[in-house]
Amino acid sequence: MTVAIAHPNIALIKYWGKQPGPGNLPATPSLSVTLEGMRTTTSVEPWGVDTLVLNGTESADPKISQFLALLRQQFDIPPLKIDTSNDFPTGAGLASSASGFAALMTAINAQCELGLSACAISGWARQGSASAARSVFGGFVSLGAPNWEAKQEFDASHWPLNVLVAVTSDVRKHTSSTQGMTISANTSPYFNAWTETAADDFQSAKDAIRHKDFESLAKVAEHSSMKMHALMLSSQPALIYWNAGSLEALAKISELQSDGLDVFATMDAGPQVKAVCTESAAPAVSEALNALPNILRVVHTRLGPGATTVAV
Repeated sequence: MTVAIAHPNIALIKYWGKQPGPGNLPATPSLSVTLEGMRTTTSVEPWGVDTLVLNGTESADPKISQFLALLRQQFDIPPLKIDTSNDFPTGAGLASSASGFAALMTAINAQCELGLSACAISGWARQGSASAARSVFGGFVSLGAPNWEAKQEFDASHWPLNVLVAVTSDVRKHTSSTQGMTISANTSPYFNAWTETAADDFQSAKDAIRHKDFESLAKVAEHSSMKMHALMLSSQPALIYWNAGSLEALAKISELQSDGLDVFATMDAGPQVKAVCTESAAPAVSEALNALPNILRVVHTRLGPGATTVAV
């Protein structure tokens, strides 16, 4: 048996939509931070038939079945028992698929002695979940053209930002990201504008991180997040992932910004709000978010490492 762990990542510059053709390639570049405070733990071992246990319950997941079938086109991989669990809500906008496929591919690589580099593991993980390519690496991670290979731009020590996750619901989201991206690409009148502006946002964010320019990063990251949700809202049917707690948290973070705190908000395809801030601002941000009536809890995390095996 091999056990691997991986952490979810939060995209500061979002991707939403896929390129046509094979490879599960994103339509836009993205830039993320890997979070140490949440983790997926996945074990794999040879078994009589492929079996998936998710958070303690035997389950069926077509994405994992398709992923294993794709791997077996190139590698000799026996039937496996996959036992995976998250210490954070699954399928609720907290990048559980990213950490899940990163941990799974890391574990399979070690268990089956594939001998793959981190870059190759990332490339395979991307085919299960595009954002999983980024969770293979720690710190600040990019995924972009021309090769669409994830790359660590800076490690976590480069800029010790904090992320406070305002959890507003533990319920699995009604429309998966994969389904939502297809709906948006096919129906939103803003999809072309979204893809055309993404490269500039991507470069601006990389420059801001390189120079540790919080104001510039906040501006471009919040704009990327809101553009993505405008794209979702303009889809047919509209993709509304927010709830009352989401709106409360966004309003509170805007208020904290006005008070001069170094903090900004970002959201993915789910109701959770992530407040990215400097180390010095974190206590005030945490206190403010915890005081909101529709916030279930606040998870305080820092930037963390990439996926790794912990037992073979």
